[in-house]
Amino acid sequence: MDELVRELAPRVLGVLVRRGGDFAAAEDAVQEALVEAVRRWPDDVPDDPLGWLITVAWRKLVDAGRSESTRRAREERFADDPGPGATEEHDDTLLLLFLCCHPALTPASAVALTLRAVGGLTTRQIADAYLVPEATMAQRISRAKRTVADAGVGTPGDLGRVLKVLYLVFNEGYSGDVDLAAEAIRLTRALAAASDEPEVGGLLALMLLHHARRTARWAPDGALVPLADQDRTQWDTTLVAEGVDVLQTALARDRLGEYQAQAAIAALHCDARSADETDWPQVLEWYDELLALTGSPVVALNRAVAVGEVDGPLAGLAALRGVPEDVPRRTAAEAWLTERSGDLTAARDLYVLAAARAGNLAERDHLTRQAARLPST
Repeated sequence: MDELVRELAPRVLGVLVRRGGDFAAAEDAVQEALVEAVRRWPDDVPDDPLGWLITVAWRKLVDAGRSESTRRAREERFADDPGPGATEEHDDTLLLLFLCCHPALTPASAVALTLRAVGGLTTRQIADAYLVPEATMAQRISRAKRTVADAGVGTPGDLGRVLKVLYLVFNEGYSGDVDLAAEAIRLTRALAAASDEPEVGGLLALMLLHHARRTARWAPDGALVPLADQDRTQWDTTLVAEGVDVLQTALARDRLGEYQAQAAIAALHCDARSADETDWPQVLEWYDELLALTGSPVVALNRAVAVGEVDGPLAGLAALRGVPEDVPRRTAAEAWLTERSGDLTAARDLYVLAAARAGNLAERDHLTRQAARLPST
């Protein structure tokens, strides 16, 4: 029953919000309805669980109205206390997803509110995933609800912001007892099923292709395994096939976007049976497309690595000179290209510097091991 409740709760909340309910009050009403469901359903599960929850939650929301005028306005609007009926056949989860990505929210707040309201995760689960105290996360979510309530529901987040929030969730990976990458894929699947925008398919394909390589990304001792060194027999070929199929459908719409370009690069890596068989010229072409779309210095960094594979390390280093010094992993890329050029001593020094600048422990340890392989001055 827990899975059923988790699936239905966001849909119920979406209905209440669409009917004009205050976001925070609507969620309180949904939680009260869920408490009743947990108490009653083990003995008597209704034929229409969604309709039951909508009815109970709506009554509780009306009962909790702050004034008689507010109560009367709501009751007049839905005088017959409608169940799901014809007006509720569509899934309001997507309305809720866009609302949680409201432009008035910071990315961190949008992520937390999305996981709470749309993902159905508990505040404790979200706090554990982001390694913060539960009270801190509760405050963040409460502030996000107030922000949305104050800003109003007329200007929910646009699609680009929604995709960015979902990708932020995906990139958190697995933490605590919550698989945020899997949760992001679940939510993106729902969005893709209701949208014909090719960038939604592009993001879903990108997630699937990255997720397919997940088990090969870490050694048994927890060490980071670079793409070139991964055991490709561990890749999930079912996810790869699905990702490629989703990507091809998106690209066929001929409206290229950055997520589609990123997914195309990921697909080329997944298609190669070994690192040596990677189609680097085509990878470079896609990086050219991606750089034209985004102008991102991070893309320029990755493109420089691809240039090094296609035209040699010296050409890669030349391309890298146009990338700002403060771009994450720039020093690591310079170390790798320098090693490929044959200057092992300089490469070792750069690996040491890159390790000092690493953004996490696994990356730092990997770069330290790379430095240890090379001769010192």
